[in-house]
Amino acid sequence: MKTDHTHHLDNSDKSGPPPKLDVVGTVPGAPPAPAGAEAMTILVTLPPNSPGAPPHRHSGPAYGYVIKGAVNFELEGDPVRVVRPGETFWEPGGDVIHYQDGNHLADEESQFVVTMFCAPGQPMLIPVSPEELEARRDRRAPRS
Repeated sequence: MKTDHTHHLDNSDKSGPPPKLDVVGTVPGAPPAPAGAEAMTILVTLPPNSPGAPPHRHSGPAYGYVIKGAVNFELEGDPVRVVRPGETFWEPGGDVIHYQDGNHLADEESQFVVTMFCAPGQPMLIPVSPEELEARRDRRAPRS
């Protein structure tokens, strides 16, 4: 069952219009954050043609929103998709490899904001070794 997230807020002091709330993305059935997690929100700016971070994983879930440009986004098992301004992306963290988060554009920068829930004592981004990438090659979606 899909939840209705629409809202209408009355502005009781009438000093100006009430806020407008738009749901831009949801994640049904999202996994919980690790116990004692640290929530961290970062702004990532990708220069033109930047490949982004190397293949990696996060110790907990991450949820992001593209502000400008276009970002190549690829999680283990899913095909690459381009996320554009106003669109969201989600990754469950844990064992899932995040293959791509690079700039889709060769001539302008892209930006996104992401909130991550990191396990205590672990870095927010954990690079994956070439050996592990090779061992898990069968889990990556076919690329065109």
